[in-house]
Amino acid sequence: MTSPEAVMRLAPVIPVLTIEDPAWARPIAEALVAGGLRALEVTLRTPGALEAIAEMAKVEGAVVGAGTVLNAAELDRALDAGARFIVSPGLTEPLAKAAIAADVPFLPGVATAGDLMRGLDLGLTFFKFFPAEAAGGRKALAALAAPFYRVSFCPTGGITLASAPEWLAMPSVLCVGGSWLVPAGTPDVEGIRQRAAEAAGLAG
Repeated sequence: MTSPEAVMRLAPVIPVLTIEDPAWARPIAEALVAGGLRALEVTLRTPGALEAIAEMAKVEGAVVGAGTVLNAAELDRALDAGARFIVSPGLTEPLAKAAIAADVPFLPGVATAGDLMRGLDLGLTFFKFFPAEAAGGRKALAALAAPFYRVSFCPTGGITLASAPEWLAMPSVLCVGGSWLVPAGTPDVEGIRQRAAEAAGLAG
């Protein structure tokens, strides 16, 4: 993947994954890819997250990224583990410049006009709208998208299978992030595959 847009167009939903046990990583990735979801965001919220990225990166068809990346050091560790795109909850100039220098697709979190203006100043036009529901939902995003017509979004935070179609219908939205695909605990691989297939079917 050479651009954020390429990652965002792989599927209508990017699973947001918090992997408690790296041993679960490959079965989860295989189930998601089998269901039609190729872009997988592994959040750096657990001790085994980097190992999980490395395991998932071995799965054919998977494009694995790191989420909850907070600084350049974490970006470097994620890339070393095999991450092919980077997602952060917010936008800082040091992290953005590190991602640009690394030539890696980068989706920083934004919630305000100021966030977007700083991102545009850095040459960025693809963003994660986060936390999507808590930041005002679709009405807030529509209000932001109007003056920032060059920008595309991946809303993440509080989105469900039921609400995803309404978000995806917005012209500025290329995909959404979803944590509902892989519930906490020991993974139910067939259930994950079925949820992934449902999510992939939202594309039409």
